Amino acid sequence: MKIVFFSTKSYDKEYFEKANKEFDFIFIEANLDPITAVVIPDGAVVCCFVNDAINEQVIEVLKSKKVRLIALRCAGFNQVNLEAAAKASIKVVRVPAYSPHAVAEHAVALLLTLNRKTHKAYNRVREGNFSLERMTGFDIFGKTVGVIGTGKIGATFASIMLGFGCRVIAYDPFPNTELTEKGIVYYPLNELLAQSDILSLHCPLTPETHHLIGQEALQHIKPGALLINTSRGALIDTLAAIDALKSHRLGALGIDVYEQEEHLFFQDFSDVIIDDDVISRLMTFPNVLITAHQAFLTSEALEQIALTTLQNIRSFNEGLPLANEVTLNKN
Repeated sequence: MKIVFFSTKSYDKEYFEKANKEFDFIFIEANLDPITAVVIPDGAVVCCFVNDAINEQVIEVLKSKKVRLIALRCAGFNQVNLEAAAKASIKVVRVPAYSPHAVAEHAVALLLTLNRKTHKAYNRVREGNFSLERMTGFDIFGKTVGVIGTGKIGATFASIMLGFGCRVIAYDPFPNTELTEKGIVYYPLNELLAQSDILSLHCPLTPETHHLIGQEALQHIKPGALLINTSRGALIDTLAAIDALKSHRLGALGIDVYEQEEHLFFQDFSDVIIDDDVISRLMTFPNVLITAHQAFLTSEALEQIALTTLQNIRSFNEGLPLANEVTLNKN
């Protein structure tokens, strides 16, 4: 069976080839779209990532290519038109969990870097500037940390922050009993926003969570709070966040995801002008830290992504139940 990978990077090739025993791989660097889809051999499996927009037009091309399976090598599936896939009798599988520690630890890295300004210290010292002016942070110990979304990643982040000596509170329509047993209390969203010195987002992107942190939510946020997002870009209304930063309502922002990231992330624009005024504005703030969707990027996570993706495809090929299938009803 042939598997066609889109949005391929060097680490994809390395870890999938290491995990492979029986499949034929075709690696394509370009994103999947109606034009690039024409290279797919008939009957192949298509393997995609977060920035491959699998819309109705792409589904039509896949159907004409007799594609029966889309294997996402990521947890998120909001980039897939599931209704069109179902109508075309194309099944969709994903990797629901690979390394919650990878993403949770990156959220902590963003928090620590923003707070203690280690990224600025690195640049200063390399330029011979050993001044400590404007480098003051705060003790994380004893602060109130609000965790929004307490699945595997959110629960891991919450446990890490307990280790820092923080008071951890949470918001999730489905409370995690393991966290309540650790003393973590769940609050309504607006109450959590008002109490939290630090906020971290760990929920999926759904119609209900789209712009969860928008203009209204930011009115409830504790003045000067630090906000971290390693989940999905559109959980935050970026323009509203910019206004909150300008008014000093929001103390700092650390993001590994961005609303319009499919036009930017995983590509090198260092020699061209970035045609995105919103992210360009964000990058002017000294209290904003942006990484390019790298929270997942650990060797352990990449290994698990490859193993789970290939097992998903193997199960489909052998007619076995698809434990990680994404459907309109199940997800």
